[in-house]
Amino acid sequence: MSEIRFDLLRNQYILIAPERLHRPDFYQCKNKPDTNNTTCPFCYGNEYLTPPEIFALRDNEANTAGWQTRVVPNLFKAVQIELEDRSRRKGLFESIPGVGAHEVLIDSPEHKNDLDDLEEYKIENWLKSIIRRIVDLRNDMRLVHLSVFKNHGSNSGATQEHPHTQLLALPIMPKNELDFLKQNLEYYRKHGRGKLQDIVENERFFKDNRVIGEIGDFVAFCPFASSFPFEVMIAPTKNIGNLDECDHDDVKNLSLIIKHVFFKLKKQLGEFDYNLYFKLSPLNSNFQNEEYLPYIHKSFRFSLSIIPRIYKLGGFELSTNMAINPMSPEECANLLNSEEIV
Repeated sequence: MSEIRFDLLRNQYILIAPERLHRPDFYQCKNKPDTNNTTCPFCYGNEYLTPPEIFALRDNEANTAGWQTRVVPNLFKAVQIELEDRSRRKGLFESIPGVGAHEVLIDSPEHKNDLDDLEEYKIENWLKSIIRRIVDLRNDMRLVHLSVFKNHGSNSGATQEHPHTQLLALPIMPKNELDFLKQNLEYYRKHGRGKLQDIVENERFFKDNRVIGEIGDFVAFCPFASSFPFEVMIAPTKNIGNLDECDHDDVKNLSLIIKHVFFKLKKQLGEFDYNLYFKLSPLNSNFQNEEYLPYIHKSFRFSLSIIPRIYKLGGFELSTNMAINPMSPEECANLLNSEEIV
């Protein structure tokens, strides 16, 4: 039976419609990967094919083989750090130059291994590299919003097979992020807690079969109003607004639960394409977000969303910005929890 659910975190409705599961074109198989990595710019020995690195976990000379993770400017960058942040007006229309940072974090030297294949310490290295970039980007006071995301597989929009992560920092706050900060502050002023704090506690306390793992101060669950089948959110059980606020134990436990979630997803789905993204507190203050920042440490928690891309979006989703999810999160969590970690 179909059900319309309200997503408290994103302030939107989601349509859970199990009947849609039986469409003949529902499941999108993962495209067969290109096995030729001789000219992959992200592989060992091909460092000359990328712009000079910004950061790397390594013990040897820059821009050579021997690294564990590597960050380079995106060759096809959407924004540029060199531009001047100065607005322009022409009648009713306003614009600013495309100021910002667009970087690529090469997750590991292995061409085939994604997060589900990496050992825990390599996932830790991935997280530590993101944290190092957050700390550095925060020093540029022009930058206020950071988007950290992975597109894995052609169904997710990825154009490069070698596992990698993108970091895109902007001098403005996207509207949906501003809307969330506003709604979250209103919620905090009414309840004394942030939205995600209550969502996490609700999932843990009532145990409505959506929690799929808890390690240290992190819990993984299929959200009540999931937009996609097998969508998983990982969130801290304490107020941590951004990754650079994590201590050593937090990074270790977060890497363990990421590994745990990908193991379960892969056992259930096999090889699958996906999008992954972090929702993080602002890097810096500007005229858009300054009223919310004094309350960030009391009300905001970062989160990590993993969204398998196993079916296609249609006209309804695009025209209404309202998702149709053909599998309930309870059913997805039950399937994931049926797989034992070995």
